[in-house]
Amino acid sequence: MFTGIVAAIGKIESVKPLEGGSYAGVRLDINAGGLPLADVALGDSIAINGACMTVVEKDASNFRVDVSRESLNCTVGLDTLTEVNLEKAVTLSERLGGHLVTGHVDGLGVVRKFEAVGESWELVIEAPHELAKFLAFKGSIVVNGVSLTVNRVTDIGAGKDLVCQFSINLIPHTIAMTTLKHLEVGKQVNLEIDLIARYVERMVSVGAAGK
Repeated sequence: MFTGIVAAIGKIESVKPLEGGSYAGVRLDINAGGLPLADVALGDSIAINGACMTVVEKDASNFRVDVSRESLNCTVGLDTLTEVNLEKAVTLSERLGGHLVTGHVDGLGVVRKFEAVGESWELVIEAPHELAKFLAFKGSIVVNGVSLTVNRVTDIGAGKDLVCQFSINLIPHTIAMTTLKHLEVGKQVNLEIDLIARYVERMVSVGAAGK
């Protein structure tokens, strides 16, 4: 489990294909930046741009993870030499500064607006149809591993054509401490919906089906 509070900005320094042909994944070599690795053991989990990955190798400054083809197909930003948001899995002794995050990406959103508003920035993301029902005013959402609060939700279209645009306010600290500063209109982002919303939707749908 994670909190969505980014601990450091790292950088993917190499992407090497694993054996297995076109269906194989890749091994990432990631410079941890300011993320301390002394207490990280092989097999530990680290969230990379919101995706939970397992450490398979490490040294003083870098760690390596294997990303499956399935994970690559479901995420963005894990197969290029770029900066990434990093967070180690939480322990029971830590403060929960964001919200409960699993590190399982639910879908890809598309940036529709990213503009300065006063001292802050407004970020508008279009979520796919299947995630629209999980987004709510003042609810939580994870964008590229960052726990954020939804300020506005706008549904566009209807039925299977429904898409949802949600707006987020980014304060200067969030811009400075995460890779969200690099977002541009048209770019895709990793999204994870709120864990509580996931279970509420399941309970409601099963209850309705049983009537």
